[in-house]
Amino acid sequence: MYTIRRYSPEDRPLWDNYVAKARNATFLFYRNYMDYHADRFTDHSLLFFIDNHLHSILPANIVGDTLYSHQGLTYGGLLMDINVTAADVIQLFREMNDWLREQGIRRVVYKPVPWVYHQHASEEDLYPLFWICKAHVISRDIGTVIFMQQHLRWRKDRRRRLKKSHEEGIVVRRDNRFRAFWPVLENNLQDRHGVRPVHTVEEMELLYSRFPRNIVQYNAYLGDEVLAGLTFYISPQVLHGQYCSSTPLGKKLGAVDALYEKAMYEDFTDYMYLDFGRSTEGDGSILNDGLVAQKEGFGGRAICYDTYEWLL
Repeated sequence: MYTIRRYSPEDRPLWDNYVAKARNATFLFYRNYMDYHADRFTDHSLLFFIDNHLHSILPANIVGDTLYSHQGLTYGGLLMDINVTAADVIQLFREMNDWLREQGIRRVVYKPVPWVYHQHASEEDLYPLFWICKAHVISRDIGTVIFMQQHLRWRKDRRRRLKKSHEEGIVVRRDNRFRAFWPVLENNLQDRHGVRPVHTVEEMELLYSRFPRNIVQYNAYLGDEVLAGLTFYISPQVLHGQYCSSTPLGKKLGAVDALYEKAMYEDFTDYMYLDFGRSTEGDGSILNDGLVAQKEGFGGRAICYDTYEWLL
């Protein structure tokens, strides 16, 4: 039924055109985003055709005999347009597993797109994971999401910090000055967790140059000093906080609260969801209690980012 082909650079226009109409895709799946770190991964993305018509696509890379939902992305899974049905996807997984075996693949690690990023219901892949693949969950990360149109009341401590930011004269600007924020981010991550951001500032500036409508940088200033910053990824209905960090003074003066107020109540009031991102570490077995509590203070509650595995 399906013709399955591994992605090649010649497929880029076909791939990107499909991403543009897929009901569970975000800008992360355009090749201009996926390929910015192409040197780190052996791409093994798949295209599925029926009668020479592109039916669906799977962003992926390969390591040894394991196919991964692309490891350079937070989420992945099968991308589908509005015409793809449940029966289609069941048959697709049957044939994909056979095809992968013939290619020498013995294991698949799969990260579906979380439902808040679906522009239409798109969980057709979860059923064959259970029924056809006998997949099991190998990690589960907790993220925090706000249903923005409910306008939930912030927790008392967050409201107090916001009031403090107003009193101190903190000014929030959507100025896309990544280099002004990145030292704040790097210092905070190094001091608290001993890690560096996933993206260098050069990489973020490159991605912004490619996706200026989808990447936004807010900075909070006291005079000319950057006290905090927020890097947002914007998809059709989700405002995702990719990076958020502040200086010690910024924490004291409520700079992060001022940033979220600007985004939530001034610039993106028509958006459905705000995704604060994950608060777990490793394979999801370690919850950062302080981090998730901070996000919950804005009214957010849990959503799970699952990773599945099956053997062929």
